[in-house]
Amino acid sequence: MIEARGVGRRYRRRWALRDCALEVPAGRTVGLVGPNGAGKSTLLHLLTGLLPPSAGELRVWGERPGSSAGWLARVGFVGQDAPVHRALTVREHLVFGRRANRRWDAGWAERRVAELGLDPGQRAGRLSGGQRAQLALTLALAKRPDLLVLDEPVAALDPLARREFLDRLAAARAEHGPSVLLSSHLIGDLARDCDHLIVLGRGRVRAAGPLPELLAGPDGRVRELEDVVLEQLQLDRDERAEERS
Repeated sequence: MIEARGVGRRYRRRWALRDCALEVPAGRTVGLVGPNGAGKSTLLHLLTGLLPPSAGELRVWGERPGSSAGWLARVGFVGQDAPVHRALTVREHLVFGRRANRRWDAGWAERRVAELGLDPGQRAGRLSGGQRAQLALTLALAKRPDLLVLDEPVAALDPLARREFLDRLAAARAEHGPSVLLSSHLIGDLARDCDHLIVLGRGRVRAAGPLPELLAGPDGRVRELEDVVLEQLQLDRDERAEERS
């Protein structure tokens, strides 16, 4: 599904992502984790075609991201803070989605809005944070993507709303089967919902692979995901300290 070779993205003189090498098979739920400034959002924007790479070669479904209308139809994206058009009603969002996406499943979107208890005539700006997140997820899933990319969609939600969002995401994935790439600071959520992991630090891939392989300790015991992530980030911090000294 994802193939990256030496991929980097530079903003003027600063590299936000550098020498990124990845291989992610289809059908996975992939967790993306790393500290602030690690390059997570930059990587997601590259994968969805919102940014071009400054270096290297990147392919998603065998094509350069954003290279064709057919490719764009296969990818759904929910950015940070669950972006929706606050002045539009829920119904107007669905109309927009139908007109903008050729694979749009109007019946499913309307049923999901009803299941969520959203008022079709309500403006998005008057919805709660959890409701806006659910609306954004509905819009992304109703286009029937083969890959769903989520950039910290639950970071601002309370624990109950976050769990409801992830539960409904899991149910939708079971029903329709898209691959999922989920960026989050919440390691517990990734441990429960993901079967593949990418750890970023200082703009580089620190670890990547199937979760069972990353959790397998040298003594044969299964480690906690938090310990694996913290180990990689500590190595990142140690390298930074060595460079400064």
